[in-house]
Amino acid sequence: MKTSQTLIGLGTAAVGVAMAVGALDIKSDAGYSGVGPNFLPWVVAVALMLFGALLVWESQSGGFRFMEEPSGGERADWPAFVWVSVGILLNAALITTIGFILSCTLCFVLAVRGFKSAEGRLDMSLRSWVVDGAVGFAIAAPVYWMFTQLLAINLPGLTQTGWL
Repeated sequence: MKTSQTLIGLGTAAVGVAMAVGALDIKSDAGYSGVGPNFLPWVVAVALMLFGALLVWESQSGGFRFMEEPSGGERADWPAFVWVSVGILLNAALITTIGFILSCTLCFVLAVRGFKSAEGRLDMSLRSWVVDGAVGFAIAAPVYWMFTQLLAINLPGLTQTGWL
């Protein structure tokens, strides 16, 4: 247990170092209030390195204390993991082809399949797919419209009108 806890701390610190290396490539020209675009990446990098070092110290000085017993199953639920992973990967692959709304709706439907599978309640009926699709669309569409119409942030759409 001590070795795995130490590896968690080292991994956290390594991510911080990688972010710091990446932050070196960001211009440091001061913007509003003297804060440049590289400020936040440096804050996150330093925080990750600090917390990683604290996790290593904690693991070496007796292990993570006051840990709750892990929840969930004893083993990974691979079918649920596959459902969610496929949803995320398809979203990334299809977002520029079928647009933000439809790709996010598909991601939502597949993620729901994964979560229900993990709970042992996987329902593959047509009604379940339609209901989850409608809920996913009801979430994705307003998000898309808010970003494109109100905030003027370009997201991939299915049409050039900006409404779908």
